[in-house]
Amino acid sequence: MRLGLPIFVLALAATLSLAGCGQKKEDTVKTYDLSAAANAKFLTDNKAKDGVKTTADGLQYRVIKSGSGKGVTSGGDMVTVTYKGWTIDGKVFDQTQPGQTATFPAGRLIPGWVEALRLMHEGDEWQLVIPADLAYGATGAGDAIGPNQTLVFDMTLISVQPAPPPQP
Repeated sequence: MRLGLPIFVLALAATLSLAGCGQKKEDTVKTYDLSAAANAKFLTDNKAKDGVKTTADGLQYRVIKSGSGKGVTSGGDMVTVTYKGWTIDGKVFDQTQPGQTATFPAGRLIPGWVEALRLMHEGDEWQLVIPADLAYGATGAGDAIGPNQTLVFDMTLISVQPAPPPQP
C-alpha cells in the first residue's frame, strides 16, 4: 500500500503538470482587444473627419503636407520614407528612428502602402489608415500586429529612385 501511494502521487503530479502546460500555452497567447466591430467603427469615424479621402479599395489618407517632387511610376522604384505605425488602440509597432530613413521597393510592401505610394509625391506627408485587408489580413504580423487589424501610419515620402534596369 505504501508503494501505491507514491506512484499515485507521482501520476497525479504528472497529470496536473501536463494539464498546466496546456493552460500556460493559452495564457501566453497575446490577446488583442481590437474586435472587428472596433475596427469598423474606427474606419467609419475616421472617414468622417475633415480632409480624409478614401480610395476605391478602402485606403484612407489625409494630406498633412503636400510635396512637389516626382512620384512612383513602377513597383520597382525605390522609395525612401520616414514613418511611424500603430494599431488603433495606440500601440506603436514600428517606426523609423529620429534622423533615419528607410528604403524599400515600392511594389513589395503591404497593399495599403503600395497604393498610397502610387498616389504620393516626394515631400508628401500623409496619415494613412489602412484596413486589415490592405495590411496583414487574417494572419497579422508577429506579436505586434494581431489578425484583422486596421493600421495607422504617419508617412513622409522623402525620395523616389527609378527602378534599376533588369540584369541581363
